[in-house]
Amino acid sequence: MTLAPRITMITLGVADIAASTAFYSKLGFKPSSASNDQVTFFHMKGTVLGLFGRDSLAADAGLEPTRPQSFEGVALAHNLSSREEVDAAFAFAVDSGARPVKKPEEVFWGGYSGYVADPDGHLWELAHNPFMELDADGHMQLPQ
Repeated sequence: MTLAPRITMITLGVADIAASTAFYSKLGFKPSSASNDQVTFFHMKGTVLGLFGRDSLAADAGLEPTRPQSFEGVALAHNLSSREEVDAAFAFAVDSGARPVKKPEEVFWGGYSGYVADPDGHLWELAHNPFMELDADGHMQLPQ
């Protein structure tokens, strides 16, 4: 057996589901009617984003809960069509309550990106990659 190369859902462990739901809703994410007080689901293009209590997520995986560190070794990326869109998305995210981590700038690989963090410190990279276009649905097109 092999696993198909896809991610169907990303679950973020959060301290306060209601507060995190409000934050992502302010960004424009729409909660699914399948959401409840214990978990929030957001429809995304090609995947689902879930918000679940951090301690509950650890317990579900059979792990002891830990406190978040300043860097967890994971970043989610939102790619945009231009540098101007990156700048606008960065400003919008910060105005919506994201913590600015790194202002957008030219980066070593030839693109343009910046980072914001959600209320729990989960990093989001906002990027323009001139070497990989986005299709009509906003999906990154990798070379074969």
